[in-house]
Amino acid sequence: VENFKAFHDVIAKAKPATVKGTYITNLTITTTQGVGIKVDVNSL
Repeated sequence: VENFKAFHDVIAKAKPATVKGTYITNLTITTTQGVGIKVDVNSL
């Protein structure tokens, strides 16, 4: 969970100033052939 929070923080800081609104709306994590797990980005 800590790695995902760090990843989210880096992406959020890299958001261009001209982009308005929500930058990341959804996030799904999966392995190559595994089932995807949806992550609630609002909880990060």
